Amino acid sequence: MINYHNRIFRSLSNTDNGEVSGDTTFSYKQQGNIVTACYGGGSIANGHLIATVNNEGVLNMRYHHVNTSGELMTGVCISTPEVLPSGKVRLHEKWQWTSGDQSQGESVIEEI
Repeated sequence: MINYHNRIFRSLSNTDNGEVSGDTTFSYKQQGNIVTACYGGGSIANGHLIATVNNEGVLNMRYHHVNTSGELMTGVCISTPEVLPSGKVRLHEKWQWTSGDQSQGESVIEEI
């Protein structure tokens, strides 16, 4: 199992309907199979996520944030890890808004 505790990630790419950008950072914590993170930057004023992680390091998460327009946004996401040759982790994410237009998207974040 990948341990996400104290890892920091930054967005590499996102579909157009997403709000996370290269200015957004995520600070992960882990206790057992529960992972949490705080995130912000770019158009995200303040965000949090909670997830369970399986033995392959796949995260099943729920997230919420307030964007810089003052809107409360919520969603679900499955993040699949790729361990890079450097040992850092890249997460390939498939997500869907549970607020707003309920659209889906894909993003990639990478450990910094």
